[in-house]
Order: sequence, then C-alpha cells, then structure tokens
Amino acid sequence: MKTDDLISMLAASATPVPKHVASRRLSTALLVGLPLSFVIMLLAYGPRRDLMEVMALPMFWVRLLFPICIAAGAYLMTERLARPGVRIRKAWIGLAVPVVVVWSLAAYVLVSAPAGERPALVMGQTWRTCTANIAFVALPVFVAALVALKGLASTRPALAGAAAGLMAGGTGAAVYALHCVELAAPFFAVWYVLGISLPAAVGVLIGRRFLRW
Repeated sequence: MKTDDLISMLAASATPVPKHVASRRLSTALLVGLPLSFVIMLLAYGPRRDLMEVMALPMFWVRLLFPICIAAGAYLMTERLARPGVRIRKAWIGLAVPVVVVWSLAAYVLVSAPAGERPALVMGQTWRTCTANIAFVALPVFVAALVALKGLASTRPALAGAAAGLMAGGTGAAVYALHCVELAAPFFAVWYVLGISLPAAVGVLIGRRFLRW
C-alpha cells in the first residue's frame, strides 16, 4: 500500500473528538475521588468536635477557601494541559493569587505578633503530621486525576502530572481542613502549601512516564 493511500484510509476512518471530553473526564475524577477523600478523613482522623462552633470564625473560611481556590485553578490548568496544542495562558494566576494572599496574611500576622509567639504561630501543634495527612487525604483524587489524564492527549506529561497533583492537593487540604485544629495563617501558609505541593512533586515524577504517549 502506498503512503498516500494509507494516509487517506486513516483520515477517512477518523472520528471527531467529543466536545469537552477533557473537562468531563476530570470532573468524573473529582466525583469519584472526592467522596473517597472524605471517607479517608472521617475514618483516619474524623472531623473536629467543635466544627460547628469554629465555622463561625473568619479564619476557618480563609483556611478552607484557600485550598479550594488552588484546586479550582489547578483544575483549569489540568484541563488545558490535557489537550494538545492548548496554551496554559493565565490559568496559573488561579494558583498564584491564593498563595500570595495567604503568604501576605501570614506575614502580617507574624509582624504583628510578639517575637516570642512567632514560632508557635508557624509550627502550631500538628506541623509534624499536617503535610503527610493532606497528601494522604488527597490520594484518591490524585489517582483518579492521573487515570483521567491517561485517556487524554497531554503533550506535556510532567507538567500535566504536576497540575493534577495540585488539584488533588488542594482538594485534599480542603477536606483535611474539616479535621485540622490549626487556624493561624502562618501555619497553613507553610504546612498546607507543602501538603498541596507534595502531590504536585509526585505528579511530575509519575506523569513524566505514566502520561507519556
């Protein structure tokens, strides 16, 4: 068979890709992974006992909305990276803005606090376990997102894996916030950011091979 005939045959059998397939697959990954993340949080840690009372505090919502914004920004970035030839454009702003806001708030709190209280504001009571706990709660969304990306056509697998990890990390941090007793901005400006970044780092390593064509 001549090359031109082969190309014509392949072109004739090609079918259009369904619209919004990337967003549908990633949304499905969230719908599958998020309930499992809640199950991990409930079984392994449990919600904090005073959850209803602490929900009246503004810092509870700052701590909750911060990782949700990260997850939303990472979702948009992942959805773009899942399609060949699509630029990220300004999707990264959705990741940068929440971090800058929280770091600015943390800096203000630290500057305003007496010098002797600053280490406690950063370390809190759970700094040894917070990062690993967030990554553990994020695991179902992380796996589901990578499986969803595997069926798509990312041309930048390492970056796509990192974006999927950030989406999972942000989701896991939001779920874990329902258990976490820490409300100081310097604490989650450090340890929540690290907990969200850990799945992203793993996503780079796994995505480089797992998402490669």
